[in-house]
Amino acid sequence: MPTAAFSNLGCKVNQYETERLAESFEAAGFTLTDFRGPADVYVINTCSVTSDADRKSRQVARRAARQKEGARVVLTGCFAQMALDTDESVDGAALLVPNAQKMQTAARVLMLYSSSPASAPPLSRAAGAGLALFPESAPGGLISPESLLPRPAGLHRTRATLKVQDGCRYFCGFCSIPYTRNVMASRPFGDVLAEAREMASAGAREIVVTGVCVGAYGPETGSGGPDLADVLVGVADIPGVERVRLSSVQPVEIPDKLIDAMAAHPHIAPHLHLSLQSGDDAILGAMNRPYDTRFFAETVTKLRRLMPRIGLTTDLIVGFPGETEALFENTLAFAREMRFARTHVFRYSPRQRTAAADVKDDVPHEEKERRHRALTAACVASQEQFAAGDLNRVVSVLVEAKGARDGWLSGYTDNYVRVQFEAPATLRGEIVPVRLTDVLPGGDAFGLLEGT
Repeated sequence: MPTAAFSNLGCKVNQYETERLAESFEAAGFTLTDFRGPADVYVINTCSVTSDADRKSRQVARRAARQKEGARVVLTGCFAQMALDTDESVDGAALLVPNAQKMQTAARVLMLYSSSPASAPPLSRAAGAGLALFPESAPGGLISPESLLPRPAGLHRTRATLKVQDGCRYFCGFCSIPYTRNVMASRPFGDVLAEAREMASAGAREIVVTGVCVGAYGPETGSGGPDLADVLVGVADIPGVERVRLSSVQPVEIPDKLIDAMAAHPHIAPHLHLSLQSGDDAILGAMNRPYDTRFFAETVTKLRRLMPRIGLTTDLIVGFPGETEALFENTLAFAREMRFARTHVFRYSPRQRTAAADVKDDVPHEEKERRHRALTAACVASQEQFAAGDLNRVVSVLVEAKGARDGWLSGYTDNYVRVQFEAPATLRGEIVPVRLTDVLPGGDAFGLLEGT
């Protein structure tokens, strides 16, 4: 029986897709194996959000090709799509699968192995499409919930990711994603709930609702009528689901209905990832972001009015073309004002086909590094302050992993504070009460398991 191994790079959408790819390969007769060892097929779901992501995608492909002689390395995802669009060859890769045909990857490979692995022809970009094995967009539309493949036991997660939408309609100046995922599509509401029930039955305690531009979920692009608030409430009402978390959403796609649903339902986590990118209006305009700092601040005020302890996380970019020291200071001040619970800080790097790629990258590398350090330090301080707001309170923690020390476990609260605490490993996968007693350097909280 041929073996297949999988590597995922990038966002929660890619994480979801990689899991479903693995399921489809197993259903097609492949044995799943560790990516770090020998395999007949290596599938890499790539990312292209930054130049570092491109570099890592190439690096993983080359490394996989060296791990076993004769192995086929298959790339899909946004870097693979960009390489196809620009006719770039990728060392080590035998096949590049477009994003729109990603979920047909197993069928393509299966066609090659249908006679015998030894006589199978080399994989190429021209390989046939085959049957879609994923409940998503396909040439014939979406397959029915009844066609969902059984979820292999090895892929069960305490926190499961549920993709409900694909495609981006915002052409931000720094981002290539609208080119690599350019079809706006919402998954039918019935299919969403069917898979959420399957996840709950498999033991998922928390479900993360995600999409490339998840706030665009709705009837205009295929939901069948419901909007994103309906999805959150529908999934949260499923027996066994104790938390529903919404992944990254555009600040302009948070209607009152969504805020009200989050505030009212006890199983919807009070946490939102609002991608800010810059705290200066001139830079936001140059980035072609669809809001300014006043709109962003008003949205944050509205959210905190109904959910005082909501965890707001974000992304920020330093060194965008035209960012002077004064404009960077505006971002630094605005980030402090917003008091984010957690922040990812990126250094700007030009991306192919984007508007900013045609503008001189006029911020020196050394200056980007300095600004990155300064903004990161401010955001870590904000993270520590946010975590301190729950000290001496008992919070619910979904236990997911080992902690920073032997005998410790770690997990997240509903408002996305990571908590470290001493507890037996048997508690992994459980939601347990922890009294927060301290904040560790870097922003994690420390606590004591209640009832012990």
